[in-house]
Amino acid sequence: MLLLASCERSANVEGVNAPASAVIEARTGISAAELAAPTRIVMLGTGTPIPDAHRASASVAVIHKGRAYLFDMGAGAVRNATRARYRHDIPSLYPSQICCLFVTHMHSDHTLDYSELVYTLWWRRPGQLQAFGPPGMQEMTDGMHAMMAPDLRERISSSQPVANPEGYKVDVTELAAGFVFERDGLRIEAFEVDHGDIKPAFGYRIDTSDRSIVISGDTTISQRLLEMSRGVDVLIHEVISDSGLSKNSEEFQAYHKESHTTASELGRLASEARPGLLVLYHGLYYGVPEARIVEEVRSTYDGAVVLANDLDLY
Repeated sequence: MLLLASCERSANVEGVNAPASAVIEARTGISAAELAAPTRIVMLGTGTPIPDAHRASASVAVIHKGRAYLFDMGAGAVRNATRARYRHDIPSLYPSQICCLFVTHMHSDHTLDYSELVYTLWWRRPGQLQAFGPPGMQEMTDGMHAMMAPDLRERISSSQPVANPEGYKVDVTELAAGFVFERDGLRIEAFEVDHGDIKPAFGYRIDTSDRSIVISGDTTISQRLLEMSRGVDVLIHEVISDSGLSKNSEEFQAYHKESHTTASELGRLASEARPGLLVLYHGLYYGVPEARIVEEVRSTYDGAVVLANDLDLY
């Protein structure tokens, strides 16, 4: 059940039950409908470090049995989680209700909204956020708390009602590769990917009773990535345009080739892995039309492939 405050509700483009203005939600439990729903994927951010008027930076949500598991938290992801909560009627995507975050690597376009997630309505968060990521996750968390210390002092010492004085705290786990999480039939495995000099960087495989999903993070092609992706229902993979890359300097071409995956390379990987659906995100286009990146993947792959947009649901 949801308890709502501070708004009237009306239909609009964000969803049938989208609020007309800001609303505070507090859940008293997971509904039967949420528990019975199939595993869903929501693209909260499909962009890159390059500012984009239409795309938030990288973030993917997997919704399972009334809980939202987020993979990366790029800039704009929290606002998109709020939009998706109403557009797709997913209560667990309301920011203060999000339970878990898994970070692929510590680059800013995958982490900038981490503080936004932790400190949005922290005084009403029902429990601690769980955050998993590579070494550096605790350091980032400590730095975030230091940055926000004035907010904590002022809210806790003022007349503002604070339902949970420890709601800002985060249960941090720094990962090594392997199975890292299991709950209610959902199982998550972190595996190392090859993101150039960034080590470790992780991809994640998520298995539930009804779906298997791989999220690549930032990576080049590797045998481990292929093994983890074979036969999955959904492969969500970063991509860079072959023709766009050719417009870059020799130095940037060399960097991208050792850190990212070109569209034609991704098509060859998918041809071996044969996912049920290949979802392209974190696309680097460098001035070429976005649709061309799909054509470049299809030049080496004959399976189902889509270019994701923010708030897409799979």
